Amino acid sequence: MRRSRDRGMVTAELAVSILAALALLIMLGWGIMLIMLQLQCADTAAEVARQAARGDEAGVGRAKRDAPDGSMITVEQRGGSTVVRVRLTVQPFSQLVPPVPLTASAEVVTEPGEGG
Repeated sequence: MRRSRDRGMVTAELAVSILAALALLIMLGWGIMLIMLQLQCADTAAEVARQAARGDEAGVGRAKRDAPDGSMITVEQRGGSTVVRVRLTVQPFSQLVPPVPLTASAEVVTEPGEGG
């Protein structure tokens, strides 16, 4: 008699555990994507800063085109250095989850004669 009452119990537990594993995989994927976007922002900031410090406007344009979609890039000449900031706001799965701001910056000594 006891077996008939417990019938289907393992099925329900399996369904819940599969959903939990799926949610965990989605969150891990989202985290990995955020890390990749952060690295792209850092690479873009470094490349734009190098090209701007050299005075290579065509190189700056190419480096900006390689930036992640939706990123805002600011280039600033400060004293003897070139400072670049890359900002990107990433919206997760839906409007219910707050956006994640990503920033990266790079500072390079400006080459002589390229004082912007």
